[in-house]
Amino acid sequence: MSEEVSAHRLRQKAKSILPASLRHWLRRQQMRFSVWPPVGAVRFGSLKRITPISSEFGYDRGQCIDRYYIEKFLRANAARIRGHVLEVADNNYTRLFGGNQVIQSTVLHAREGNAQATLVADLTSARNIDSNTFDCIILTQTLQFIYDFQSAVSTLQRLLKPGGVVLATFPGISQISRYDMSRWGEYWRFTSLSAKKIFAREFGDDQLEVQTYGNVFAAIALLHGMATEDVDKTNLDVWDPDYEVVIAVRATKQND
Repeated sequence: MSEEVSAHRLRQKAKSILPASLRHWLRRQQMRFSVWPPVGAVRFGSLKRITPISSEFGYDRGQCIDRYYIEKFLRANAARIRGHVLEVADNNYTRLFGGNQVIQSTVLHAREGNAQATLVADLTSARNIDSNTFDCIILTQTLQFIYDFQSAVSTLQRLLKPGGVVLATFPGISQISRYDMSRWGEYWRFTSLSAKKIFAREFGDDQLEVQTYGNVFAAIALLHGMATEDVDKTNLDVWDPDYEVVIAVRATKQND
């Protein structure tokens, strides 16, 4: 008699002897201890809370988790941050990663009032900016705040010089930025596939490089507002394609 047949007969025998309530209890126990950690034995520690550790994305604790990935992406593309560079809100990354490769730095803001801005324009049109102006555009964590993001990507392509590059990042998994939601709105979350289609429409498939950063640990840390100083950074460097915490795009405008 095979082991499979014996096991089947044993189950049938138990079913005829044991009451249904006991059988159900035994089944639940079997399921509970068939995974690790056992069901009901997960310990949340400092994360057992319904409010985040920081509601400021971790800015008040150190370097934000998403900024760790953004800077990793920009560092890898530092050679392309050169010539006339446009950055949104400030030029911190232009200076940090472009250095003496940058000949001219322009800071864009959507509204008047930003003391660091040298140019005010709406990226969905930006009619006050000439085409073929910039060698590089740094656009970090911005597209989610633009409802008509496809028009904004079209504008980015127009503003670049032939051969110029846009370095863009945006969130896949993230909390809402209440500051921005209250001022101009926060509309979107993206995936690597949607990012590719959005930019390919203006730049072409062969002019794109799309990559993602993150894993479940990084997602949890970001959602709780933990900083990189709170965690072992080697855990952030593990890549899981199913947890797109940050999506990064490098798009190059074709030469004429």
